Amino acid sequence: MDRGFFDRDVLEVAPLLLNKLLLKRGPGPGPDLLGRIVEVEAYRGSDDPASHAYRGPTARNAVMFGPPGRLYTYFTYGMHWCANIVTGPEGTAEAVLLRALAPVAGLEAIRRARPAARRDRDLLSGPARLCQGLGIDGGHNGADLVTGDRGLQLLDDGVPPPPVPEVSGRVGIRLATDRPWRWWVPDNPHVSPGRPRPPGPAPEG
Repeated sequence: MDRGFFDRDVLEVAPLLLNKLLLKRGPGPGPDLLGRIVEVEAYRGSDDPASHAYRGPTARNAVMFGPPGRLYTYFTYGMHWCANIVTGPEGTAEAVLLRALAPVAGLEAIRRARPAARRDRDLLSGPARLCQGLGIDGGHNGADLVTGDRGLQLLDDGVPPPPVPEVSGRVGIRLATDRPWRWWVPDNPHVSPGRPRPPGPAPEG
């Protein structure tokens, strides 16, 4: 994947990420882990009250304002990591949340990392689950997915995104839930079970 792929509006890039591959190279003799992206959500900086960048740059969201093609990770609910792919021109703070992957390689290692999962379809089904399964955390914040920095890289094996992806409002948030910025591969069993909430109140200030 070249840098130019990511250097576009997040609403254009997000559905095109479906069916791309996320590679996590194993440390030392450890196995490489590979998952196919089957569900994503877009977050659009200062135009989006649900975005971490809505109120401007902070130490936490600085990676979102940086070059496209990097990984933005954040800690949530005091226990989970989530991973986003930064898109758009530098300074726009747009990002795509990775919501679900379908395991492709390294299945045994992913199972060990996700002992609570009862079925393989649940291993990487959800933002926190996929980070746990692939071992993605704060140490990967800012990793370059183009060069393979820190063992993470986005790959294209020729499988195209679905011509007509499923679309809905975003899930797991309170604000701007009515925006149809969540896409997933139709009928894929690894898509997360989340459902959109009703729109929340306008932000204060």
